This record gives sequence, C-alpha cells and structure tokens, in this order.
Amino acid sequence: MMYTWKVRFLKTRRGNVLWRYWKAWRGYDVGNYAHLEEYIRRYAPGHSFVDVGCMWGVDGEHAFLAEAVGAKPVKGVDVYGPTPAFEAKKQQRNSAVEFIRGDASHPATAARIGVADVVLCAGVLYHHPSPFDLLVALRRICGQVLILRTAAIPEVNGLPNAAVYFPMLQPGHRSLWNLSSLGVGNQVGITDGFEPKEGYGNWFWGLTPSCIRSLLATAGFRVESQAQEAFAQTFICSPADVPFEHRLPYDL
Repeated sequence: MMYTWKVRFLKTRRGNVLWRYWKAWRGYDVGNYAHLEEYIRRYAPGHSFVDVGCMWGVDGEHAFLAEAVGAKPVKGVDVYGPTPAFEAKKQQRNSAVEFIRGDASHPATAARIGVADVVLCAGVLYHHPSPFDLLVALRRICGQVLILRTAAIPEVNGLPNAAVYFPMLQPGHRSLWNLSSLGVGNQVGITDGFEPKEGYGNWFWGLTPSCIRSLLATAGFRVESQAQEAFAQTFICSPADVPFEHRLPYDL
C-alpha cells in the first residue's frame, strides 16, 4: 500500500518536482530527456555511431545530430520503416545516415549493424518483450560507449531488482502506471490494455533502476554514470565483459 501511495504521489506534477529537488539536494544527478543531445555532442564526434530505435517520435533526429557533430559512419535502426519526416530530413541535409530496419536483438540485424563506437538506445528497453536479450545485443554492437535511456518505475523498498510486467494487468492495476498526469501520451498496453497488433508499440516492462543496473551488468556493461528521474533513467555505460552467451553441448 505504501508503494502505491508513493507512485501516485510521484505521478503528480508537484510530487515529481519535489522529488527532483530532493534528489538534486542529496547530490544525485537528475536526468532530463533534453540531456540526450548533450550526451550525443559529448561522445559522438570522431566516432562511429548507431541509434537503436531511431524512428518512433524522433524521425532519426539523434542520428542526424551525431552526424552533424562529426560522427562517421552513422546508422539508425528501428523495427518501423523510415518515416516521411526522416526521408525529408535526410534529403535536405544530404545526409549519409544509413537506415537499417530490424530488431537489434535478432542476430541478422546485429550483423548488419556491426560494431559501433557509440550506441544510443532511448525509449526502447521497456517496449521490448525480452529486455535482457536486447541489452546483450547492444553489448555485441557496442565498442566504447552505450547511452541508454529508458522508462522505469520507482524502487520498491526492501525488494531490489523488482519489475512489473504490464501485459494482462487488470485495469485497476494498470491505472497505477498511467503517466498522463505527467504529460506522457497514450501508453499502448497500459492506457487501454495489451494490444497484440501493436507489437513493440506496447509497454511491456516496468523496471526499477536496480533491476536495470543488474541487467546491464549481466549483459556485460559497466555503469559509468546514472541520471535519475522518478519514471525514467539514463545510463552511460562501457563494455566490461564479453556478451552473455549460453552454449549447448552440441554447439561446442
């Protein structure tokens, strides 16, 4: 019950602002979606760059920014095809950004991507039915830096690494995770329940920050910095270990 009250409080604009002030006062790095541009400008120049999840709501803008600040080559990956806005921007800028359509967690797509110095993945992890598989795939294509931004849920006191699976929750339970009060638009899979035809458009997972950190470590990343928000997290990571892989006896 206390956790439910906490989530409801943080969903209010006043509660969210107070949380941010409190975290900043305690010395934590408080994140913001707008900071993604700063990260791209910091890490992309002079390096190869790939944006995994480059279409939904941004139309390749992060990839174009990376190209503009000196990244080369630059690739964008998404399960959705290139939007008219992306095509128009690419033509206007005479851009060399390469678009790859596919699921980055699929070996064939990962092979097409190759290895990039800097990998950006924003707004994707919680849309993927298998977030660990996605992180392992990101580790395989990441040469130096991973910029990961994802929706998250508040920590559950006394229960580290907690997570909520959204599909098939009853309406009363789903409503707790509806973030319309904070200006978040339609959350497929939460606002009106799971919609199979929407595929990866659904919100599948509510992951706590500790759960995301553990997933990253298991997938072979080291978290270098973390910017916190009540319902989102941004991680800057470096490759630490070889990607997780299970081999069956007959594969040896």
